[in-house]
Amino acid sequence: MKKTILVTGGAGYIGSHTTLALLQAGYDALVLDNLINSSVESLKRIEAIAGRGLRFVEGDILDSALLEKIFSEHRIDAVLHFAGLKSVGESIKDPLIYYKNNVSGTLRLCESMNRAGVFRLIFSSSATVYGSSSTMPISEASPLGIPTNPYGNSKLVSEEILSDLAKSSKKWKIGVLRYFNPIGAHTSGLIGEDPNGIPNNLLPYIAQVAIGKLDIVRIFGDDYPTPDGTGIRDYIHVQDLADGHLKALANIENHSGLNVWNLGTGQGYSVLQIIRAFEQVSGKNIAFEVVGRRDGDIAECWSNSDKALRELNWKAERGLLEMIEDAWRWQSSNPHGYGNSSRD
Repeated sequence: MKKTILVTGGAGYIGSHTTLALLQAGYDALVLDNLINSSVESLKRIEAIAGRGLRFVEGDILDSALLEKIFSEHRIDAVLHFAGLKSVGESIKDPLIYYKNNVSGTLRLCESMNRAGVFRLIFSSSATVYGSSSTMPISEASPLGIPTNPYGNSKLVSEEILSDLAKSSKKWKIGVLRYFNPIGAHTSGLIGEDPNGIPNNLLPYIAQVAIGKLDIVRIFGDDYPTPDGTGIRDYIHVQDLADGHLKALANIENHSGLNVWNLGTGQGYSVLQIIRAFEQVSGKNIAFEVVGRRDGDIAECWSNSDKALRELNWKAERGLLEMIEDAWRWQSSNPHGYGNSSRD
């Protein structure tokens, strides 16, 4: 009998790629998504690629009654929890909505899981929980800092809740995945990152400049203590990230408590390096301008993911140019993303 995995936020960028990976691995997937920052079209394309169907419930992670209904009507074996808001800038402007969605949403999900007797959970976290670390690369043994923005803090608070939950009973099996900077798209070009409005992340912004949808890339600061003065990040292919979720899901079957893994490549690239690499792949000239630093940003951040290799037998397989090639294939094939008509 196939195992059924509830994927909250499964129509979104990382959730959609992981849902596809689940179907291809033989799991059944039940997606819960409110479609605020995602499109039901992504789910149709997932089914087309996988050659298999999935179940979809449109709704909000904050709707406790809906969660109760889902767990009572379906035999859920485990939960992959992606649902949440993720814009650093937006979180600074409106912190309350981030704590409501990301923290309260996690609480309500865990309450419903507990009542339903479902105790296996993979949580989508972020390297932002390390704060402004002074030592690179960052490993799971690195101290958790004070996140530089409410988005990161909402992830840290959620992690602390899950840690306390795991300590409360051995029946809980929880995996926390701290990812660095997901980019790229499925190699088919059928699913990818489709930001609602102006992109908050670098790669989709560059891609939209490349297709003429946006005029210019703004580089937030060129006076960081890095080789070219621009911020350095660890970029990881979204398909590698999806693979990591499946490896973590398999791992927690046999391990109680809370387990934490970094998912990154261990290689940092600056904003300018990303722009130049995108120009190389696309053949397009990317116009950019340097503006002041953005609140909540840090100079550099890249990972040590040795623990994931050791415990999950996982490592990032795809290099930077492949990530950008897949991102460009998606964007050039889908200049308007999934299309406004498919977004609720």
